[in-house]
Amino acid sequence: QVQLVESGGGLVQPGGSLRLSCAASGRIFTAYTMGWYRQAPGKQRELVARITTGGATNYADSVKGRFTISRDNAKNTVYLQMSSLKPEDTAVYYCNAAIRAVAGVSGYWGQGTQVTVSS
Repeated sequence: QVQLVESGGGLVQPGGSLRLSCAASGRIFTAYTMGWYRQAPGKQRELVARITTGGATNYADSVKGRFTISRDNAKNTVYLQMSSLKPEDTAVYYCNAAIRAVAGVSGYWGQGTQVTVSS
């Protein structure tokens, strides 16, 4: 059974930084594209950033220049370094990954981690 476990959320002041981590575990053959989404209260879940196995990235316009996504393929782990945080970045952040496991290729979600940007 494949699981994605996120960590690193919390409360931070505007202008501060946080680093999120998401580790995939289980009988994984290959982790393909991995990414981060977020959902603020009353809003739809939106893509924040994603990264391919080869390291190609894309970002939401709202976070370009402030957030950096990276991954460690050996550890099946993806990171999101968030800097210059704004109150509008407040949301539950979810990890997502396309993974080839025993049953084939499926998309998986983490349980979410709360990020609150407030003074």
